[in-house]
Formats: sequence, structure tokens, C-alpha cells
Amino acid sequence: MTDALYPEALDRAALTRLRRDFVGYGRTPPDVTWPDGSKVAVNIVVNYEEGAEYSLLDGDPCNDAWGEYSYVIPPTVRDIGTETHFEYGSRVGIWRIARLLDQYEVPATIAACALALERTPEVGSWIAEGNYDVMGHGYRWTEDSRLPREQEQRLMRLAIDSIQRSTGQRIRGWMVRSFPSVNTRDLLVEEGGFLYDSDAVNDELPYFVSTNGTSFLVVPYSKVYNDIKYLIAPTLATPDDFLRNLTLGLDCMLEEARRGYGGRMMTVGVHARWTGQANRATALRGFIEHVRGCEGACFMSRSAIAEHWIATQRPPAAAAK
Repeated sequence: MTDALYPEALDRAALTRLRRDFVGYGRTPPDVTWPDGSKVAVNIVVNYEEGAEYSLLDGDPCNDAWGEYSYVIPPTVRDIGTETHFEYGSRVGIWRIARLLDQYEVPATIAACALALERTPEVGSWIAEGNYDVMGHGYRWTEDSRLPREQEQRLMRLAIDSIQRSTGQRIRGWMVRSFPSVNTRDLLVEEGGFLYDSDAVNDELPYFVSTNGTSFLVVPYSKVYNDIKYLIAPTLATPDDFLRNLTLGLDCMLEEARRGYGGRMMTVGVHARWTGQANRATALRGFIEHVRGCEGACFMSRSAIAEHWIATQRPPAAAAK
């Protein structure tokens, strides 16, 4: 039954290519200290997907479902409600978040779909002017997990070139929509120029993996410290809930560090169309101010986290494993 529904699953060799690791750092994680002496590095990731989502106008067989409500329009009918919700993110939301990041000088990371930047060149200019860190988020906001290897590679290369034209940056990190394919990490290593990928959500610290004999860094993402929880049950009822969720996480990590359990990385994922809403933006502002008031916490970009980890934590025999 599974094979009939998902024919790509027939490639058994591909299915078993990635090994699972249930242990990680275990009871004794590395006692990391970040460059300024902090024990917890907070990385805000702004997901910019507007204009790259599934759309009948772009030739897709369905509308995108990640709007503000759970009702799904039939795939043969244009979902203008969800389209305009995404447009809010590019017209209004991204600029509200941009003003906050600029005001507080937060070295955030922008996870950008290439087509989204192509359709709003001013956002690419803002990224370039502020020298914000950019992470590749696909050419479009599509499920790459179901793409043939060659097509995934072609779209990855399109994204690399397009984002460089839009922002002046050659992306060094990668995170696709929801789920990577079994080929994604291999393609990143094969392409070269990448420091890390962020498709995993299985740790609070970066870690190395062996990919085709090459040591490669994973900088895990988070779906918990993420404004997607406004829409996924159990949902956040108000922006105060989101702020409380974030501050509880940071405070726990700092307390653990003070008790000698090691430093941590905290990834906070936000989206232009969701946290860019006026009420929800107050939660992001409140958390930024909370971090700034916490001894032992700092803001870092994702690339800076990756660079620090590679410089200080790389195991001597990693490439040979």
C-alpha cells in the first residue's frame, strides 16, 4: 500500500542511505562557550517564503495550505484568501520584522526562498544593506523530499545563483520546506561551498556527520520555538503565549548552563506573514529585549554559529569516520 501511494519509496537503497542516531552527545555534551563568553547563543531565523509557495498561477496542481486558517480550498479552485495572506507577509510583515531587527541590531538569519526574493527585490536589497546572514530555503517553497535527485540538484543550483544575485551573498547554509530528501545532504557536499544544513530538529547543539567520507556540519532547527505553533495544535492562543514559550526555553537553558550542564544554541523561527502581524510582532520584540537583559545569552547568526563550531569543536578524526 505504501509503495503504491509513494512510488519514490521503492528505492530501498536511497531509503537506508541516512543512518539514524538516537544517542547524540548523550549525558556529556560539549561545554561550549560562544565567542563573547555567553553560554546560550540565540539565532532568530526569519523564514521568507512569500511568492514561492504552491500556487495555481505558478502551474502547481494545488494551492498552498499554510495560510491563516485550516479550511482547504479544492485544488481546482484558486485560493485567493491564502494568496493574499502570503502577500501580507511580503507587503507588510517582512518590513515590520526588518524594522525590529534593524532597531535592535540583531544578527538574524534570513531563510529565503529564491523566487520570493526575485519577486520582491527590495527585500534582497535590505538583506544586502544590513549584511544579514542568508540561508537557502529552496528555489521555491516546495516539498523537495519527493523530487528526483537530478531535479533537486537543478533547483538547488538555481537557488544558489538566484539568491546571490538578489543579496550579493553566496549561501552557506540550507534548509528546505519541512522535510529534506535522502539526497539533500549528499547534494550539498557535492555542490561545495556549504558550511551546514539545518533540516534536522534533533538537538540543541550543532554536530558533525559523515557524508560520502566528508565531515559535514548539521546546525539543527526548531519547530518548538517557532511561530508555526500559532497554527499547529496545541496552538499558541496569543502573542503572550509565544513570548512565554520562548522565555521559558531560554531561561531553562541558562539555568542548566549555570549548573554546569553545558552551553546551548536556541533557534527561534518566525515567518513574515505570521510574526509580521502587528500583535505577534510584539512577542518578538519582547523576546529580543529579554535576551538582551539576560547575562550569559547572546544573539548570533547561523553562519557565525557554524564557523565557531567548526573552529572549536571539530573532532580530529571527523573526516575519517
